[in-house]
Amino acid sequence: QVQLVESGGGLVQAGGSLRVSCAGSGRTLSNSVIGWFRQAPGKEREFVARKQGNGGTYYSDSVKGRFTISRDNAKNTVYLQMNSLKPEDTAVYYCAVGTIFATTKLEDYVYWGQGTQVTVSS
Repeated sequence: QVQLVESGGGLVQAGGSLRVSCAGSGRTLSNSVIGWFRQAPGKEREFVARKQGNGGTYYSDSVKGRFTISRDNAKNTVYLQMNSLKPEDTAVYYCAVGTIFATTKLEDYVYWGQGTQVTVSS
């Protein structure tokens, strides 16, 4: 059974940094497509970043240049480093394992974590 557990969320001031983690079990994340999504109150869940099994990365325009997705294969963990945070980055952040052809669509992702709250104060 695949399980994903996010951690590392919290409260940070605008302009600050935070790193959230996604620890996997039951599946090797190093050869999987891993996506980060977020959902703000009253809004739909949206794509943030994706890391391919071959290491390729893709980011939404809203976070490009500020966020970095990375992977520690030894720990079977994927990270999302968030810099220059803005109040509009406030959301619950989710990681997910996608199909081999996963893109930015939620329906391309099969397994989801429970989410971690990130709050950016102005």
